[in-house]
Amino acid sequence: MEELNLEEIHKKIGLNVAKYRKEKGLSQLDLSLKLGHKSVSIVASAERYYKGKHFNINHLFQIANILEIDICKLIK
Repeated sequence: MEELNLEEIHKKIGLNVAKYRKEKGLSQLDLSLKLGHKSVSIVASAERYYKGKHFNINHLFQIANILEIDICKLIK
């Protein structure tokens, strides 16, 4: 079985969020506002895993609902 690397998992999740966000036609700011944040920084940083910033499980559930996709698509 392949060893899980948490950093790589967070990076992949960030890439998936960016992919599906763009497919839905939302900007990082749009998604941030829908998540209840006033700044784009959480989405921008987590999508790139900047300085270790990543989405938590609550974010992922909210993002899946906002983007109208199965949460599994974000973690594959």
